[in-house]
Order: sequence, then C-alpha cells, then structure tokens
Amino acid sequence: MPQPTETWKLLNMNTLELISSAAHAEAPTDGQVIDLANDVDPRTLTLDGVTRINLHFPKFTDGRAFSQAYLLRRRLDFKGDIRATGDVLVDQVLQMQRSGFSSAVLRADQNLAHAERQLQRYPEFYQGDSASPQALFTRQKATP
Repeated sequence: MPQPTETWKLLNMNTLELISSAAHAEAPTDGQVIDLANDVDPRTLTLDGVTRINLHFPKFTDGRAFSQAYLLRRRLDFKGDIRATGDVLVDQVLQMQRSGFSSAVLRADQNLAHAERQLQRYPEFYQGDSASPQALFTRQKATP
C-alpha cells in the first residue's frame, strides 16, 4: 500500500468532527448559525459573521447537501463549520469530509467508532476534493 505524502498529511488529516445525535441535541448554539434548506442556493447567502451552517439530509439518498457544502467551501471560501444533520449514516462520512463538511451529527442508531474507522480507511485519493483540489498525480514528486 502506498504511503501518504507529506502534503496529504497536512491537508487531508481527519478533519471531520463526528458528533452523536444526543451530544448535538444538548450542545448550546454559539455564534451565528444558519440552517440551510436543500433547495437554497448557497451563493445567495450573506455569510458575514456566520460561524456555522447546518446542511440537512432529509434521507440518506438525498445528496444535495454535498453540493451545497462543496460550493460553500470551495467557491464561497467559507471558513466556518459546515455541519451535516439529519439522516447521516456511517457510509456517508468519508464523502462528507471530502466535500467540505467539518462536522457531522450521526443518526442515533449509527456507531461513532465505525464512523472513525471509515474516515481512516484510505490514505489518499486519486481525485481532488474540497481540501486538496489537485489530483494525486499532480501532488506527487516525479521519481527518477
């Protein structure tokens, strides 16, 4: 198995905070939080002073929040917390991290330990993503 490059280690460490549904319900809301509906274009928002944007998954087959997260992170350069809420499954957390989410509230029946393992499953990705937009072959140094 290839070893992760130093660039990958700096850019793509596990940056997705996993939150249980119970912990999310008890946590106070700090700063300005926006709950963004799935049919709203993030480019229409005023993001000044916003610290967190909640993107909701009404069911796990609805992937519109992935597109919203990518737009917020890459095109709008939003630096705050982008949180996945709703029907969030362990199977989705890796793609959430790659799409620009910084935290995810797992559905009550999902196991946090399984989600952590999922995030550490692959050391690198060939394609670029929200954290590292360059493809792997453009990040690697040429070997003689």
